[in-house]
Amino acid sequence: MNGTRLRIALLSPVWFPVPPTGYGGIEWIVALLADGLVAARHDVTLFASGDSRTTATLSSVYPEAPSELIGRSLPELHHALACYERADEFDIVNDHSGLPAAALGGALRTPVVHTIHGPLDGEGGVIYEQIARVSPQVGLISVSLNQRKPKPDLPWLANILNAIDFSLYPCQPHRGEYLLFLGRMSHDKGCHRAVAVATETGLPLKIAGKLREPKEHEYFRQFVQPHLSDRIEYLGEVTHGEKVELLQDARATLFPIDWEEPFGLVMIESMACGTPVIATRRGAVPEVVEHGVTGIVVDDYREMAAALEKADRLDPLECRRYAEERFATERMVADYVDAYRLAMQQRAGA
Repeated sequence: MNGTRLRIALLSPVWFPVPPTGYGGIEWIVALLADGLVAARHDVTLFASGDSRTTATLSSVYPEAPSELIGRSLPELHHALACYERADEFDIVNDHSGLPAAALGGALRTPVVHTIHGPLDGEGGVIYEQIARVSPQVGLISVSLNQRKPKPDLPWLANILNAIDFSLYPCQPHRGEYLLFLGRMSHDKGCHRAVAVATETGLPLKIAGKLREPKEHEYFRQFVQPHLSDRIEYLGEVTHGEKVELLQDARATLFPIDWEEPFGLVMIESMACGTPVIATRRGAVPEVVEHGVTGIVVDDYREMAAALEKADRLDPLECRRYAEERFATERMVADYVDAYRLAMQQRAGA
């Protein structure tokens, strides 16, 4: 089985195109994985919205991503079933779309592996336990070891760190003049904490991130908008090119999360551009940021202002080198292929 060409179905979330034009961390990972598997000479069909761009064969239920319907169950289910109806055409199905597809995966003859991109310390973890009882043959892939902590006994198949395409993140080493926050507008992501750090240091702050859903608008109006000025700017949901320019020119990227975030691509993106990350010690942060090398990890966001001087001393090229070593697309693709083969071996031996 090793070295053979695999027929792989990749099931992306349906809400945003692959790759996304703006917000969409999961979609970026699926895009890299699909194209990387094709480059590794596997036969890949990507199930995603029709406005996606990929070197894989694209199969779509929706001509355009139904972003306006996000959170509704029927589009997600329709999308997943369109993939599963064709499951016999493939050696393996890798689902990235969410809980409904994971639950249904056990009904297929074809092996299914499911990558969990969300946290497990709430209702999602309880549902995954139910899925493990109903469909124990669906192998689960975590994106960090910290993600597993609330539910260590799930049927884990592999732990595979996310990656980025480093060719899309040029490193231009120089010290910027402003602080940067990238992320959706929510209390757990902590844009308001970044505002507090900028206020304490007296430095400009540039903010970019998703602001679409009612809860995000409510958070923004209450905690961020009152502080906006010519020094603290909200730039909206920027394009990839705009994001890279922001990262390249920032003095540091602030990552003041207050939740067990399973990964956090922003950290890798910043390191790739040679910009240090100052982050709170939550979720996967210690698995992504090498303290004292690619950023500074603090126990409380109130320590971030004082950490800036340490971050200034970090070598931008070393940030880039470390990120390339740990988070290259080729490594992620190879890890997924190993997981696929393991799942196929386990199913064959069952």
